[in-house]
Amino acid sequence: MDETRPYIPLIGEAAPDFEAPSTHGPIRLSDFRGQWVVLFSHPADFTPVCTTEFVAFTERAHDFEKRNVKLIGLSVDSVSSHLAWQASIEQAFGVTIPFPIVADLSQKVAHMYGMIPPASESTVTVRTVFFIDDKGIVRALIYYPLSLGRSMDEILRVVDALQFNQQEGLSTPANWMPGQPAVVPAPVTVEGLRERLRDSGDSAQRTWYLKLRG
Repeated sequence: MDETRPYIPLIGEAAPDFEAPSTHGPIRLSDFRGQWVVLFSHPADFTPVCTTEFVAFTERAHDFEKRNVKLIGLSVDSVSSHLAWQASIEQAFGVTIPFPIVADLSQKVAHMYGMIPPASESTVTVRTVFFIDDKGIVRALIYYPLSLGRSMDEILRVVDALQFNQQEGLSTPANWMPGQPAVVPAPVTVEGLRERLRDSGDSAQRTWYLKLRG
């Protein structure tokens, strides 16, 4: 193992807790237990792609709220920089950012979540997204390069799929959207296999190992 590489919390692990200053005052991640959290980092305030993302997150904030999801942004800029940038966004785009932006000047949280690439010569965070469930467990994560703005539709789709899996115990196929058929677990015993083979005429069953429901 290369010990010089940053540690990145993995799927199924507890999300590292932290307390940090933010535009909404000091926040602690564990205070949001009972809610899902989408924790996302951005490279820097007053940058073009980040600005489009914050406008997009703000325009879809209600969609996250309906799903019991708390949005938390983060970069290594100061609270005063975050506030000035937020005011600039509000003036230029007519939107009010409703979620906190963590000021991680010490880079403590960024390193805790592996948000700064080891080969980077700067301290800017890449565009990470951590999906943390209501019990504080990392359920998914996505990494984007600095040049690639994120898709709100995809982030919401991941939330929907994770919450659906938690509630129904079913997996979701490629390009799944809420309301579409989901994947029934494949057989794990000989008897389960034989039962699937007996049901080969079922239109929801594509083959013995792939059956859809819904």
